Amino acid sequence: MALYQKHFIPCTLDGLPLKKQVSITSFSNRFSLKCKSWPVQCKLAAESQAIVRRSANYQPTIWDYSYIQSLTSEYQGEAYNRGATDLKEEVGMILEKSEGVAQLELIDNLQRLGLSYHFEDEIKIILSTIYDTRKRPLSQFNAMINDADLHATALEFRLLRQQGYNVLPDVFNGFIDVNGKFKCSLCDDTEGILSLYEASHLLVEGENILEDARLFATKHLQEYAKQSSDNNAYLSSLVNHALELPLDWKIERAEARWFIDIYEKKIGMNPVFLQLAKLDFNLVQAKHQEDLKQASTWWVNTGLGKKLPFARDRLMENFLWTVAVVPDPRFQHCRRAYTKLNTIITTIDDVYDIYGTLEELELFTDAVERWDLNAMEQMPDYMKTCFLALYNFVNEMSFDALNKHGVYVIRLLRKAWADLCKSYLVEARWYYGKHTPPLQEYMDNGWVSIAVPVVLVHAYFWVSDEVTLEALQCLNQYPQIIQWSSMIMRLANDLGTSPDELKRGDISKSMQCYMNEKGASEEEARQHILHLISEAWEKVNRDRMADRSPFSKLFETTSINLARMALCTYQDGDGFGSPDQETKDIILSLLVQPIPLK
Repeated sequence: MALYQKHFIPCTLDGLPLKKQVSITSFSNRFSLKCKSWPVQCKLAAESQAIVRRSANYQPTIWDYSYIQSLTSEYQGEAYNRGATDLKEEVGMILEKSEGVAQLELIDNLQRLGLSYHFEDEIKIILSTIYDTRKRPLSQFNAMINDADLHATALEFRLLRQQGYNVLPDVFNGFIDVNGKFKCSLCDDTEGILSLYEASHLLVEGENILEDARLFATKHLQEYAKQSSDNNAYLSSLVNHALELPLDWKIERAEARWFIDIYEKKIGMNPVFLQLAKLDFNLVQAKHQEDLKQASTWWVNTGLGKKLPFARDRLMENFLWTVAVVPDPRFQHCRRAYTKLNTIITTIDDVYDIYGTLEELELFTDAVERWDLNAMEQMPDYMKTCFLALYNFVNEMSFDALNKHGVYVIRLLRKAWADLCKSYLVEARWYYGKHTPPLQEYMDNGWVSIAVPVVLVHAYFWVSDEVTLEALQCLNQYPQIIQWSSMIMRLANDLGTSPDELKRGDISKSMQCYMNEKGASEEEARQHILHLISEAWEKVNRDRMADRSPFSKLFETTSINLARMALCTYQDGDGFGSPDQETKDIILSLLVQPIPLK
C-alpha cells in the first residue's frame, strides 16, 4: 500500500468516474448524480412580488449559548487523572491474568463500560491469539472453551467478528439437532440464548444458520421478557435492552452510561472495573464539554442561527452526533470540525427542503459545483451567507489536510459537496414536479442526500494518521462501507421523520415510495424498510471482515457509528428535528450530568 509522505502531493481525483450506486440486494450500476430534467410547475415570482416561502415550524433550540458556556466539571484535576491511571493498571493486570471464558467476559465488559479504548493493544493480542489457535489444523473450536457452552461460543464468535476476523458460523453446528433446528434443551439457557442473539447480528448474507439463530433467540428472549416471576434483575435488564436494539447497533457512549448503572447491580461485578468506568466517563465528559463550548462559540460567531431563522438551530444535537461517531477523547479536533460540518449540512438541507425556491436552489447548486464566489452576486442575501459559510469551511478543512497530511484535497471535498447539493436538487425537483419515484429511484438518490458520503470524505482526514492514494481513489468513488452506512441512515431517518415531513407537504420518503409502487399498506411498507436495514447491516458486516481494506479500523468504525447513531436518533421518531424528549435525556446524561462516585 503506497503511503503519502509529508510533502505536497496534489489530489487530482475529481476527474475519475463516479462509482454507480447499487440496489439494496446487488450492485446494479443504476446510480447517477446528474440531475434529470423534471417538469417544473413553480417558478420564482417576479421581483416585484413577495415570494411565499414554506416553513417547517421547527422548535427553537432548548440549549442556548450561555447555558452551554456555563457547563463545568470538577473532573479535570491532576488527582483524578492519577486515580484513573492507577485503576487502569489494575484492570490491565486483571485482564492479563484471566483466561478462557472469563477473559472474554472481561473484554465484553470493558467494551460495554466504554473502557476498551484504553486496552486496544491488549484486546487485539488476546483475540488474535484465539483466532490463530482456531485456525490450527485438527484444533478444536477453542481449547479454552467447552463446545457445549453456548454463551462462550457465541461470545467468542461475536468478539472476533467485531474485530474483523472471518469466523465461520459452523461453530454453532454443535447446537443444532438432527432436524436442523436449534436444540430445545437450549431454551433454559437464557444467558446463552442472549449471547446467541447478539452474535447473530454479526451475520452476512447467505449465513442461514445465523438467520435461524436470530429468529430462535428473538422468540425465546421475547418469551423470557414476558415472565413476571423471574428474580434475576440483571439478566432481565440485559434481555429487554437487547430486544430494543442489538448490542452491535448501539452507540458506545450511551451504552456505557446505561451499562454502568446495570453493572453496578450485577452479583459478582468487579468493583475496580466499576470505579474506573465511572471515573473515566466523567473525565471524558469534561473533555467533551470543552469541545462543545468551542463549537458553540464558532456557531454563534457565524450568525447562521440568527440570519437563517427558518433552519434548525441544532448545535447541541449536532455535537451529540460527533460524540456518538468519534467518542474517543483523543480526537478533539475531529469532534470540533465534525460539529461545524454537521451544522452547515443541517442549514443547507433546510435551504433545499424548506426555504429556497427552485430557481434559487439551481443557482446555489451551480455555484457549489463550480466553486465560484462570483456566483454569489445572483443569490438572495440569506443564500449568500450560507454559501460563504460553506466556502470558508471547505477551504479551511482543505488547508488542515494539507498541513497534516501533505495532500491537496479541495477538489475531492468540492466534489462531495457538489454531489450532495445535486441530490438535494433532485428531491426539490421531485417536490415541485409532484413526482413520487419508485423506491429504487428514491434510494439511488437518497443514500447521497442523507449526507453520509460528504461527512465521511471529510472524516477520513480527521481520523487517519496516514493518507494513501488507494484510499483517496476509493473515497472519490464512495466505497461500500460508506454506501451501506448511508443506506441504513437514510432508511432509519425516513422511518422516524416521514410522518412529520409528510404533514408539511414534503416529498414522499422510502415508505411512501414503496406503498405507491407496490400498493402496500403502511405496516407492510414499514416491515419492508426494516428488512432493508437488516440487509444493509449484513453487507456492513461483510465489509468489516474484508481481507484487505485501504481504510483504517478507526475510519470503518466511524462509518458504522453513523449508522448506529441514526438508529438511536430515529428509533422513536424525529429525535433531531424535535429533540425535546429522548434526545434531551441522552444529552443530559452524556454531556451534562456526571456519574456520582461512591
